[in-house]
Amino acid sequence: MGARYRAPPPGHVLLLSLDPLTAIYHRASGQTHVVAPPVPEMLALLVDPLTPEQLLAALAERYDLPDGDLTALTARLDELAAIGLVTRDAA
Repeated sequence: MGARYRAPPPGHVLLLSLDPLTAIYHRASGQTHVVAPPVPEMLALLVDPLTPEQLLAALAERYDLPDGDLTALTARLDELAAIGLVTRDAA
């Protein structure tokens, strides 16, 4: 099985809807990030560690994904890991 990604535990980030954007305050780094959908939705699903394939399936189950692109989703997860909003666990 591939790498799994996980969101910080509850309370480690604070989310504020700025409709349609969301501000995310990351307590550990003291940084605030402004993100667009589907980032908040991804973080909500990553309470439990998921592979990109599992996350894509969960997103497709809940939302209309006309172009469920696994490569793009994995790139986005890696970007979120680089700024500390998710962690990547090795396979």
